[in-house]
Amino acid sequence: MNRRDLFAALACPALASQALAWVPDRPLRLIIPFAPGGTNDIIGRQVAEGMAARLGQSIIVENRGGAGGVLGSEMVAKAAPDGYTLLLGGSGSLVINSFVHRRVPYDPVAGFAPIGLMASGANIITVHPGVPARNLAELQAVARRAAPPLNYASSGVGTTSHLASAMLCQAMGVELEHIPYRGTGPLLSDLVAGRVQMFTNALAPMQPQVEAGTIRALAIAGPSRNAALPHLPTTAEAGFPSVLAATWFALFATGGTPPERIASLHAALNAAMADPVLRARITEGGVDIETSASPAELSRFYLEERARWGAVVRRANIQAE
Repeated sequence: MNRRDLFAALACPALASQALAWVPDRPLRLIIPFAPGGTNDIIGRQVAEGMAARLGQSIIVENRGGAGGVLGSEMVAKAAPDGYTLLLGGSGSLVINSFVHRRVPYDPVAGFAPIGLMASGANIITVHPGVPARNLAELQAVARRAAPPLNYASSGVGTTSHLASAMLCQAMGVELEHIPYRGTGPLLSDLVAGRVQMFTNALAPMQPQVEAGTIRALAIAGPSRNAALPHLPTTAEAGFPSVLAATWFALFATGGTPPERIASLHAALNAAMADPVLRARITEGGVDIETSASPAELSRFYLEERARWGAVVRRANIQAE
């Protein structure tokens, strides 16, 4: 089968089994390590549906929240390495968690077999309009002379929003007071009210407040601008290229899963992600489609992310409560 025939087979569920190195003979499980209803759950269920059509087997989605993703990740790390148990992993649940917790019950590298990326959403850096800064250089200047220090909020100790702000502080060479919350809802209310001054988070839940002018966006911590806020500069354009913070979503199997099974799962994943209907549904949620050319590419990306975020955690001396 040539490359054109292979793509055609993957695009057509009826022909999918002809294109796969391994075809599962029973349903698979996708573990989402968070409660139902969030972005992880929405993306995971849509991708599971698309992959199931191409694998010729149903994929049962299980939400196993707890400890910021540790409990669900543990289930997959300790499952049989046969390709039938999958994990929706991400920057927070797999990378950051393994650094901010003193100990996790699995090897965060050897315990998982990377399959492929799904999507990624860069964080935006926002402030209350009362902060006299309209870009990152002005924020740096304000923070350096502020007494008492400016504060920044996060959705919890060790979360992506916490680490992204810590990374920004390190790049700016400033000290800000950290105020952790239990979730984004109450935090946004306090940011709009001016009780906290800065918050770095994914674009989607922030966009309505930015467009209404109740909070001010200073930059997006990604490699390119976002179509939803095209006038918002990147952190590199603002003079801080090392500040890159995205919430990404990827598919993993249990460490030790045979390569041919990983290859089939990767092919089914990328075929599902090429579906324009699925792509439209995911991008409507404020994230960008981002796939991996191969499992090895995701493996390299995963190790690079671990090195980058591990350095931030160590410098900031962050430990989960």
